[in-house]
Amino acid sequence: MEIQRFDRLQETVYREVLPNGLTVCVLPKKGFQRTYATFATKYGSIDNHFKSLTSKNWVRVPDGIAHFLEHKLFEQPDGTDVFHAFSRQGAEANAYTTFTRTTYLFSSTANVEKNVETLIDFVQTPAFTDQSVEKEKGIIGQEIRMYNDTPDWRVYFGLIENMYHAHPVKIDIAGTIESIAQITKESLYECYHTFYHPGNMVLFIVGPVDPERMIHLVAENQARKNYTKQAPVERRYPEEPAGVAKAKSVLKMGVETPKSMVGFKAARVHRSGQDYLKHELSVQILLELLFGKSSDNYRKLIDEKLIDESFSFEYTEEHEYGFSAIGGNTEDPDRLAARLFEMIMAQKERPIPEEALERARKKRLGSFLKALNSPEYIANQYTRYLFNGANLFDIVTVLEDLRAEELEAVLHEHFDERAFTQCQVVRRA
Repeated sequence: MEIQRFDRLQETVYREVLPNGLTVCVLPKKGFQRTYATFATKYGSIDNHFKSLTSKNWVRVPDGIAHFLEHKLFEQPDGTDVFHAFSRQGAEANAYTTFTRTTYLFSSTANVEKNVETLIDFVQTPAFTDQSVEKEKGIIGQEIRMYNDTPDWRVYFGLIENMYHAHPVKIDIAGTIESIAQITKESLYECYHTFYHPGNMVLFIVGPVDPERMIHLVAENQARKNYTKQAPVERRYPEEPAGVAKAKSVLKMGVETPKSMVGFKAARVHRSGQDYLKHELSVQILLELLFGKSSDNYRKLIDEKLIDESFSFEYTEEHEYGFSAIGGNTEDPDRLAARLFEMIMAQKERPIPEEALERARKKRLGSFLKALNSPEYIANQYTRYLFNGANLFDIVTVLEDLRAEELEAVLHEHFDERAFTQCQVVRRA
């Protein structure tokens, strides 16, 4: 067992890789009442082209199948209602799919060991039938239609679609009505057996638990199952040209207030480890410097009546892609987009003030330390960083080491004119 101590944060992670390849991480939290656990696979919506471990051939599966599979795993061979089982044991359960991973989770204050076994067992017991797959297509089809009618979702995904020429990150996580119609029981099993092997998964448990007892419990559970070690999954992604696919798009919907979002596509990807963590934090700090509520730009945008409390910004980076997104509700989408672009380009012409950097750094550090009181944040973010070869608890050190000249280099690389695009949702006439 590996014990990772982070003395400055007073946190300790107990970590063990089991013989079948499953990584188990436990972070004990004395004084907490609730335990939170995630069981995640490094498999998301972008993983639609891979070498099957069942046929050994390269296969291209329908878009949206990772999300579809997430839904189907809650159906057990004996007809057990997994949500009901967790509820009887005093737990709340859920799951979600992102571009790069699928996560199953529970939260409880009692029967923790039983809930951990329930979590592992249901994820490791697939049961798909032709009839249940057809039924699920209708359910997920309704979900797709709901998101298609959600302006915030449409403007966000419209922005990503503008950025990417070929990469599957531009495809909605749930797929389309047409793509999910192609999903079969056989394709679900092929994806399951390829990506749901323990060697491609991480179990993270955080709460008032005994780490050694918990890891022993999981090890015994896995020893009862017939898994052998497996080579890493081979994935294939299309070559993505530099620059954005489309400079601007406008969507017409039944909205009271129009929406405007701008973004920049990352020029370089495939980072991992400290390089990945440093770059992600650098762009996040830059966005805070540019548009945080204490910035001059934010006050100007408010004074010009271009933004309201919906205004936000974020930077998303994974091994295969990265992009920033900035915007919100506005009565003048074109003007807001133009002003955001002007403000970013203006910053590239002047140095970053040390006092502003220090203020943004302290805010980010404060937010991170506050987030460590959330078991949900710890489990989900630790797993995300682990899948990218980084460590959540290195954030403090990396943030403290960031220097203005390094940020200026990232500013010029990331916020490139050729990487800029915008998407608007405007009122339907």
